[in-house]
Amino acid sequence: MTADRDSGEHRRATHPHVAIDRLIPSDVREIEPIVEEVTRECRQLALSARQCALNVPVALTEALSNAILRGNRGMREKHVRVRAFVSDSALVLEVADEGAGFDLDACTIDPTRPGSLEREDGRGLFLMRALMDRVERYEADARNVVRLTLHRS
Repeated sequence: MTADRDSGEHRRATHPHVAIDRLIPSDVREIEPIVEEVTRECRQLALSARQCALNVPVALTEALSNAILRGNRGMREKHVRVRAFVSDSALVLEVADEGAGFDLDACTIDPTRPGSLEREDGRGLFLMRALMDRVERYEADARNVVRLTLHRS
């Protein structure tokens, strides 16, 4: 897993189509409907049952909650953009907020390590990295973007 942006090369190579492109207000009530929509799309794309029931919903929920609560600081006038790209080989989710960004590696906490058991921050990033094949963070169009990639199993 890497935090480096790959310049979109994987998009051109696998010819994905945009399955979902939504702009939502920074409101945690918006998370469940988007996660359900993406999960339905995963089933239609014949991703594995585990990927549809666990990997995608948990990782996307964490990415959305981070974007809404941390990136946009829960400010309803700010928005989060959610996009899903689908190809023959992978599902790529992008969650973009209006926040300043962060260092993916520095903010990811391993909750199983001594001294980290009581911490509440960084667990979402840890889960995303554990459940997805690749997690990246970059800036585009004045937005902080987290890209989650899951290869078809």
